[in-house]
Amino acid sequence: MEYIRFITHYGMHFLVPGIIAYIFFKPHWKKVWIIFLLTMLVDVDHIFATPMFDSNRCSINFHPLHTYYAIFIYFLLLIPKKTRIVAIALLFHMLTDALDCLWIK
Repeated sequence: MEYIRFITHYGMHFLVPGIIAYIFFKPHWKKVWIIFLLTMLVDVDHIFATPMFDSNRCSINFHPLHTYYAIFIYFLLLIPKKTRIVAIALLFHMLTDALDCLWIK
């Protein structure tokens, strides 16, 4: 079961954004996919946790850049056109992490 969780989580972090970029941003899909991948840097907040990685911890509302306040700001970033793709990428990252929380026992 852990194997399926791992494949699902990291597939949604790396592969699904490429598919989203290709379907919805076809002319610039590679650039959009790279933006999605770069938003993985939001996980830098994990370095402040002890232990840094815990497979049974839900990231949402635990790590500073994964809080509901941060997620609200990511929603606000949807408004300006210049930040919309970054906002979509950050929100998709949060969705991926939230879905991962469902696996926690």
